[in-house]
Amino acid sequence: MGLFIPVIGVASGAGSYAQFITVLLIFVAVLGVTAWTTRWMANYQKQQSANENIQVIETTRIANNKYIQIIRAGEKYMVIAVCKDTVTMLGEISGEQLKEGAPVQHLSFKELLDKAAVKTKAAREEPKEKQMHDEK
Repeated sequence: MGLFIPVIGVASGAGSYAQFITVLLIFVAVLGVTAWTTRWMANYQKQQSANENIQVIETTRIANNKYIQIIRAGEKYMVIAVCKDTVTMLGEISGEQLKEGAPVQHLSFKELLDKAAVKTKAAREEPKEKQMHDEK
């Protein structure tokens, strides 16, 4: 008995293009469904966590998996320690004792990318005087 070796023929040009286009369309459809699902889940979770009575004001890391947080619950401000397995109330503070922080800037991805590009370009350009001294 001899070995059976199947002969795989080269697909015709039109058939291979049709397969490529089909796979590409399926890939784009899967990406679209994934993007839609991600946005839907983000909006759903945002609605679930939207509350007005509890808010984390500030968080400071003090060690691995250990944080101190200032939270507002209703009209009270509390300081808590958050560890890997426990949350401990350290005490209460008044709203007057809190310092106002600088407002957080909400930049779009494009604005952040433009800032990074400008910084990278500035870092690459050296003054001509420094280049001349380095060559000597």
